[in-house]
Amino acid sequence: MPKSDMLMTKRNLLGSAALGAFAVALAATGATGALAATVPEPEGTVDMAQALEPTPNMPDMSIGDTNAKVKIIEYMSTTCPHCAHFAQTTFDPIKAKYVDTGKVQFIIREFPIANQDQDPAAYAAFMLVRSAPSGPSIPLLETFMKQQMQWAGPGVSDVRGALLQISKIAGYTQESFEACLNNAKLVDDINAQRARGAKSFGVNGTPTFLINGKRYSGDMSVDTMSAIIDSML
Repeated sequence: MPKSDMLMTKRNLLGSAALGAFAVALAATGATGALAATVPEPEGTVDMAQALEPTPNMPDMSIGDTNAKVKIIEYMSTTCPHCAHFAQTTFDPIKAKYVDTGKVQFIIREFPIANQDQDPAAYAAFMLVRSAPSGPSIPLLETFMKQQMQWAGPGVSDVRGALLQISKIAGYTQESFEACLNNAKLVDDINAQRARGAKSFGVNGTPTFLINGKRYSGDMSVDTMSAIIDSML
């Protein structure tokens, strides 16, 4: 065999060996098309036992097994576009993968970024969720988030009318809708929830997630949140 052919054959063998080793390494990590997401560093830590205590007069809106190994508290605002993106792209897959299978308890809490005078729409949506005819309603909240542009978008001139139309799916009438939005005590309770999140747990933006005592802020992809959860299971 000519020397050049021998060199080519040797190179091909080495290349095949390297590719084979890489394939084995990928298989060992469970990767198929891309490497698993890296677990991000938390921004801080909190006393999770304290965090899991509900704010007075504000029973937690929670889904999942209360005995789940992983506890997630999301502080969010109904008019926050990053919270809407999380609701539209990440919440449902995480619910199906971890909440519905008993691995995660997911709690949602109100954290309007601005006060009621500056962002009345955020308060209105939260109040309607809290006072839904069948009780505090995460499905109504998720509907608000997934349809955020229809009632809180820049081109919406009649926010109350838009909220009313969506709220009717939860059983609201014109009368119960108006009564809800005139509930001054509920505004105070939402403000107390917001103040506690900021003072006790370092929440200063939305969405913020408290996950088993670690604090993360900002929208999360399914892969990133899955990586965090998997590291705690």
